[in-house]
Amino acid sequence: MDIKTLVLALALGNLSLCAALSFFEQERRRAGLAAASTTWGMAKQFQAVAWGLLFLRGTLPDFLTIPLANALLFTGFALDASALWEQAGRRVWRRYLLPALGAAIGVFTGAWLLDLPAAERIAIASLVIGFFFIAGAAALGRSWSAGTLLRRYLVLSSLLLALAVMARGLLTALLPDGWSWVSPALIQGVGIAALYLMMLGSAFGYLLLTREKQQAELDRLEVVDALTDVPNRRGFYQTLTPWIALARRPGMPTSLIILNLDHFKRVNDNYGHPVGDKVLKAMVDVCKKQLRDSDLMGRLGGAEFAIQLPRTSLEDAIMVAERIRLAVAAMPVKAEKAVINMTASLGVTTIRADDTTVSLFKRADEALQEAKQAGRNRVAEAQTGAGALEA
Repeated sequence: MDIKTLVLALALGNLSLCAALSFFEQERRRAGLAAASTTWGMAKQFQAVAWGLLFLRGTLPDFLTIPLANALLFTGFALDASALWEQAGRRVWRRYLLPALGAAIGVFTGAWLLDLPAAERIAIASLVIGFFFIAGAAALGRSWSAGTLLRRYLVLSSLLLALAVMARGLLTALLPDGWSWVSPALIQGVGIAALYLMMLGSAFGYLLLTREKQQAELDRLEVVDALTDVPNRRGFYQTLTPWIALARRPGMPTSLIILNLDHFKRVNDNYGHPVGDKVLKAMVDVCKKQLRDSDLMGRLGGAEFAIQLPRTSLEDAIMVAERIRLAVAAMPVKAEKAVINMTASLGVTTIRADDTTVSLFKRADEALQEAKQAGRNRVAEAQTGAGALEA
């Protein structure tokens, strides 16, 4: 594949991808969803225009097909790197990549105005392209030890291809006639292949990473409550199961607290569900401040929550529950038209050797009902039985 054919393929490929992204974004807007990948989509648009101008070199004026085309190409690669940094949770476009892009465009344009040889301009362009791909690889390489195999593969392949493109540019400038068995045609061929693979890797890699991230979020939402960001019923049960098994061994027991906000339905009825959601999130934040890092809070549904206290006796668990009760009662939640004060009823028990999830929650719920029947805003402990473990 010669350079002209490659440039045309890259121009048409990016143009086709831009069209597909446009239709995809239209469907998202029609469904009332936010834009999915604005920065990355802009990168493909810049690259499509740039490759189109480069393909038309010799037909259009040189200032359009050399400095302007390369400036647009550099911008597209910089936006590619920026999109990866945004995906990693950091926005470095204006602080770092924008100054680097301005310097790159200035250097290349200056080289063209000074009428430097084409080999030197190729070297500059190759170094700039390689730099931005390395910047993108740096974003992918954050938290390497926790990264997926896909992410690690993309980091290594991006680095190798970026180095190949940069080496092609340098060898073209330093060894215009080649060296030994390394002919100019071989240098050019390796550079073209690396650039083509780099573009393919950038496009498909970003799409695969986006898909991987979305799947990870879907998996997370299966066990995490989206509103309060604590485990939902399923996630809490999964975490609790090993502790039920450990209860068969001697040692400090694990305690369980069931918490229910008193008369929470009135909040939703009188102030609306958005205010009710605000109350729930505030309550969870207050409860977390009373817990250790090893403790776990989960939402069972509605305004009912469970709290797991590993290696905590019944007496200590009652003290924790009382602290939580007082903290919730002292928690005013400011709404638009009122300040809402809530109270909570809590039931406390410990995991017994013969417990199942059903028997454990049944006993804790009975304690909760006892607290409610006694007037609410109080803590009640479950009735002890012969199977209870001693601290």
